[in-house]
Amino acid sequence: MIEFKLPSLGSDMDEGTLLEWKVGVGDTVKKGQVMAIVDTTKAAVDVESWQEGTVHQLIAEVGQKMPVGTVMALLLESGEKPAPGGAPGVGAGATAITAAPMARRMVSPAARKHAEEKGVDLDSITGTGPRGAVTLQDVEAAAAKQPSTLPAAPAAPVPKAADRAADMRKTIAAAMSRSKREIPHYYVAEDIPLARALAWLQAANAQRSMAERLLPAALLLKAVALALKRYPELNGYWRDGAFVPVAAINLGVAISLRQGGLIAPALLHADGKPLTLLMQELTDLVKRTRAGSLKSSEMNEATITVTNLGDQGSQAVFGVITPPQVALVGFGRVAERPWAENGGLKVLPVVTASLSADHRVSDGHRGALFLLELNDRLQRPEELDQ
Repeated sequence: MIEFKLPSLGSDMDEGTLLEWKVGVGDTVKKGQVMAIVDTTKAAVDVESWQEGTVHQLIAEVGQKMPVGTVMALLLESGEKPAPGGAPGVGAGATAITAAPMARRMVSPAARKHAEEKGVDLDSITGTGPRGAVTLQDVEAAAAKQPSTLPAAPAAPVPKAADRAADMRKTIAAAMSRSKREIPHYYVAEDIPLARALAWLQAANAQRSMAERLLPAALLLKAVALALKRYPELNGYWRDGAFVPVAAINLGVAISLRQGGLIAPALLHADGKPLTLLMQELTDLVKRTRAGSLKSSEMNEATITVTNLGDQGSQAVFGVITPPQVALVGFGRVAERPWAENGGLKVLPVVTASLSADHRVSDGHRGALFLLELNDRLQRPEELDQ
């Protein structure tokens, strides 16, 4: 039997609210298939299954708020059959696991609350859930059949945008306070000339349709991904008192929301994607983030975060690491600055790249070398499009 639990959709998430089930009992679920939509303080997230199986029981109910790690559903593994009475068994001849007698009727918290609001006697309802459990749908059906003797309960107030924004700020503050409290940060920075990169970009875009044109952000992200291959100590997690390197390079991209706050969902396997595909995925990710529609894999698989302030930003940014990650790369505003080169003085477009990193895993010397590698990659932009 496989337990489908509410995953952590970021270090700043403690709980979530089930908005919708995308599967039903008896459905076959593939790895990566969306099973449910869960609301966090930041977005509505499509929660994917990490294993294959057949849905045996949906435990969580729509509208239920639950902490991370709560079992939301049970799935049967391949070849596994439900034993008599609904308990799971594995294959033919397996010993059945039977549930202990219940001292009280099985009624979900949501169903019990709804019954109280509607004045429905739970003892009069025949439950249709697993092992006769009374579900929210059972209560609604019973309430519809009885005459209304009580005034209808007022609808739950819809959270105002201001309230949601305030909750997001609290969530961000808690996560960043934890980061600064637990992670010994160090910071390094490097000014990087972008004349070659932007000239190459202009020439490449001249050969592309409007829909396929690249933004400088695509070059910056790809250069970060490739530079990390030489400095793997910046790509991974600090867990259980030790660094856990990750082979996949999944760039968490900090995206500002229109109502305030930000989310950093991941561009998965960014190092192995050509610039056109990376740009398409970045555009789609920004669109879905601001529409509040993300996948759980995008929320919890980032191995490092990149924040790019863009044209509206300041000259430099020194970010706070998102735990359990161990590094964050920042890019300030690209601006023309005086640049000394070969004994002469020029005016070139320059960006300040910064690195915030965890001193438990790396030191300033390695961090500085990473930024020099990033600089070198951006001086050879044609090699990024592979």
